[in-house]
Amino acid sequence: MPAPARSASANDARIGPHRAVALLSCTALFAVAMAGMGAPTRAEDRLFDASRPLEVADQGVFSIPGGYVEVDKQTVMIGQMYVQYQIPRHRTRPYAVVMIHGGGQTASNFLATPDGRRGWADDFVANGYAVYVVDQAGRGRSGFFGDSYGKTRKPSAENVEQRFTAPERKQLWPQARLHTRWPGTGVRGDAAFDIFYASQVETIGDEALIEQMNREAGAKLLDRIGPAVLLTHSQAGVIGWSIADERPQLVKGILAIEPSGPPIRETVAKGAPDYFEDGMVARPWGVTRGKITFDPPAQTPGDLKLVRQEQADGSGLVRCFLQAEPARQMPHLRGIPILILVSEASYHAPYDHCTAKFLDQAGVKNSFVKLTDHGIRGNGHMMMLEKNNLEIAALLRRWE
Repeated sequence: MPAPARSASANDARIGPHRAVALLSCTALFAVAMAGMGAPTRAEDRLFDASRPLEVADQGVFSIPGGYVEVDKQTVMIGQMYVQYQIPRHRTRPYAVVMIHGGGQTASNFLATPDGRRGWADDFVANGYAVYVVDQAGRGRSGFFGDSYGKTRKPSAENVEQRFTAPERKQLWPQARLHTRWPGTGVRGDAAFDIFYASQVETIGDEALIEQMNREAGAKLLDRIGPAVLLTHSQAGVIGWSIADERPQLVKGILAIEPSGPPIRETVAKGAPDYFEDGMVARPWGVTRGKITFDPPAQTPGDLKLVRQEQADGSGLVRCFLQAEPARQMPHLRGIPILILVSEASYHAPYDHCTAKFLDQAGVKNSFVKLTDHGIRGNGHMMMLEKNNLEIAALLRRWE
């Protein structure tokens, strides 16, 4: 990501959430500067040893209000979002980064690793970015209201092991055997696993409700803090696309870390020999559950005429759903710099390329980057917590 035309002073950095980050706007176009990804240098290689000091000019918390509803003859608020921010003492980057966690998680994913190392939030602040981390609406510190939000899903220890921390044990997808980066054994009884699992929380079962509430809260957050880059992980991928559709002028880039996918249907990983089967239709609008802007306009998901690849793009990959040509375009996302990042061993490795292809066909140019393309191997889905998490953070910052 580019540096602004001038460095910010400590006084500039001490702005808090009540003033727009446009104070540090850069004269160079962010979209042009973020067009590709450069190769690392030896100086850059030293940035992921956590030696860069964390110097903060301002930090705090605030809440984005939701809406009032009546429950049992009492008025309550739902859809609110908890936000925690840090402004670096030496701010050198023009746009804040808003980090949005995935399903079953909270902002804690970005604050520290289970074995006590620096997390992505502090690392970005130490490298000159203002950072806002959120607990999704209906999650964690944002609050949960069962009478309004309905049934929940609870992350089991078995599922966390199989998907996140020790996929190499059951190898439900072909790439799972390559996983080596979790800090520990990845199973119950290991200290890092137990600490990570202790951070898991219930999630609203209605995924469409999650997306809609966070679309609205995310748009309000950008209205408050000004233009920003969205860093989304997993389930938050659909939230990032929908916020960008709602506030295209305020989203200056999207770092989509293994975003929710693939387009249209879920992929169920079941192990050898066939590995994959189709699941439910989960993203009927392609990359989102809720309606997103297309041109020509689409009134219902059925207006998107879909085709499926006859053959996958490679071994261990699923066949993608795409639009039949001529494909409808997604004008609100067009022109926003987008990076889609996938690790070597994640359950996303078989299908994240489909998300990139769907967006590209709809006129939304993006950089699809595999960590292996940059010599980073062995990572799983929770790469922000794994042993080389700061190496990956440095790679994200070199997207320019």
